[in-house]
Amino acid sequence: MMTGLMAEIAAATVDKGTLALWFLGQNGWMVKSPAGLVLAVDPYLSNSCHPSRRGLDVDRRVPILVTPEELQADLLLCTHSHRDHADPETLCPCACSGRVKAFAGPGDTQAVFVAAKVSESQRSLTWPNHEIGLGDLAITGTFALPTDAGDLTHMGFVIRVDGGPGLWITGDTAWCDLLAEAGAKHKPDAICLPINGGYANLSHWEAAELVRRVGPAQAIPCHWDMFADNSCDPRMFEASLKVKEVPGVYRRPDHGRKMVISRTG
Repeated sequence: MMTGLMAEIAAATVDKGTLALWFLGQNGWMVKSPAGLVLAVDPYLSNSCHPSRRGLDVDRRVPILVTPEELQADLLLCTHSHRDHADPETLCPCACSGRVKAFAGPGDTQAVFVAAKVSESQRSLTWPNHEIGLGDLAITGTFALPTDAGDLTHMGFVIRVDGGPGLWITGDTAWCDLLAEAGAKHKPDAICLPINGGYANLSHWEAAELVRRVGPAQAIPCHWDMFADNSCDPRMFEASLKVKEVPGVYRRPDHGRKMVISRTG
């Protein structure tokens, strides 16, 4: 029996022409379509990054809003293989519970899926420009610039609903002009993007520049909240948008609270 946030997501009704979005922390998202399809993106639902072998403070600061055993989704997407995005302690219970129907991600996530005992029939490879069709959703892989040499297969996803908006979850990415060029062609109505600037990720200033170039109606910061030693005050992103003269797009997500994504913002 589902409880808490997962029960709320399962019961939620999504209006036609919109997407419902819930923030789990870091780059973790739950997305629901009008047809009732549920996606999980990069759910980090443990404290497996703590303790850090480098002595960093990566003790979890955001409550676990959905337990791995309760998580229910038609598709679980991972943007890359870093533990806070493709977390074995999350993925293994998800695979064993039978509540997650399918798993997809780029090259280096596949070994994580195998280690988490995701069956061959449930896991699939995806990549930038590859499209996955799922009911009233189309999920297109997007370019991301890897942030370290340990995983060179980073990517993001544009999630588009029939007759409705496109939501771009960039995943971890460093800045380059190609990121903006490749993202702009999808014309997303909303972007969820990292702003922390730690360890080669987009800084709040670079994130604001990406928003300026791509032109979404909503800009939603993430990856600022989970770890003390990899954080950023989201007000800095809001300020950067103001300095770059991109008004009216900033939306700070509240953990576990439903957001509605529409074409008008």
